[in-house]
Amino acid sequence: MPKRSYGQYCGLARALDVVGARWSLLIVRELLVGPARYGELLAGLPGIATNLLAARLKELEEVGVVQRTLDTGRNGVAYVLTPWGRELRDTVASLVTWSTPLMISGPQGDIFHGRWLVVALDALLRDRRSKKPMTIGLSADDAMVAVHADKTGTRVELCGDNQPNTVFRGEPAIVLGLASGMLSVEQAVAAGELRGREADLAAVFESR
Repeated sequence: MPKRSYGQYCGLARALDVVGARWSLLIVRELLVGPARYGELLAGLPGIATNLLAARLKELEEVGVVQRTLDTGRNGVAYVLTPWGRELRDTVASLVTWSTPLMISGPQGDIFHGRWLVVALDALLRDRRSKKPMTIGLSADDAMVAVHADKTGTRVELCGDNQPNTVFRGEPAIVLGLASGMLSVEQAVAAGELRGREADLAAVFESR
């Protein structure tokens, strides 16, 4: 157990002992997108001090949420979630869904990174289905996220070199509003930029 504890024999209290410290769940958010090196985590967590990031990573390693692995492609060390750590995916998704009323006001000067859409869309689109296999691209800054949908559900990941035929770009509040159901496809397209078929967006965002 962590050195700092609520000292309560309660599942919620003990879970918060592990991931309730400031920045801990945001580190988990970054690693739900994929393995990351220390510098990438630092860049993805604007506002965190380097010593605090190091401390949080050490704490999460000690309790078994995070582990280090060899980044063979770049000859260095990367951080990944352990299998137990990856079980936080549903917890994070529930918090993202719960936060919808808090997001209506828009960024209001807050920082936004496009890669965060992977976690947000994974949460907001997990009940969506598409009658036929469909891949669309969504972007709210320089990062693009690919949403793969079929009759079994959706899968979200950072987009590779090959962009989908249908790509929608918009402000973060527009993309998230579309994903949460606060905006219709027609409303989102009117406020953003669409390359491809509006019907492809409807197949993902207007189906259950």
